Amino acid sequence: MDDLELIKPTTTLEEAALEYKKEHFDIGEYELHGSALLDKIDLYSDWLKIIEENSNEKTVHSDWVVASTFFVVRKSDQKIIGMIDIRHSLNDFLRNYGHIGYGVRPSERKKGYATQMLKMALDYARQIRLSKVMLACYKGNQASSKIIQKCNGIFEKEILHPNGKIVQVYWVTL
Repeated sequence: MDDLELIKPTTTLEEAALEYKKEHFDIGEYELHGSALLDKIDLYSDWLKIIEENSNEKTVHSDWVVASTFFVVRKSDQKIIGMIDIRHSLNDFLRNYGHIGYGVRPSERKKGYATQMLKMALDYARQIRLSKVMLACYKGNQASSKIIQKCNGIFEKEILHPNGKIVQVYWVTL
């Protein structure tokens, strides 16, 4: 965990961010978890504006909640290992997803980074004074389920996601 750090997205990270996105797209993954829609927005500069607006209660889009979006960067080589999006509250939509969304770059998976990232996200959630956070994963995603449980996630229920898949809901008391 000492080799990873949370870094706010900036213009100087554009090339690294686009490489991160491309690596997912190159293997057919078109949904980047924890990316606050980096996968859906063509221009990096437009994405930066959106995450900046959504980081402030006064400027957040009406159908969103205040959120903090980070790249997780490996200090030794400054490579983006993953992304984390921490929502400061839940709305009706987010009750299917939770407070924290995160994803790991395909070439860096199965190295323990996801667990480290979730621990970092939970530390940040404490800093912004959340006392309890909801996490969710698809029922068949055993890796995510194990990571959430490793981080003291307590299973609450299963719900039917709007996409037709079963989602498991966990809560972590901070």
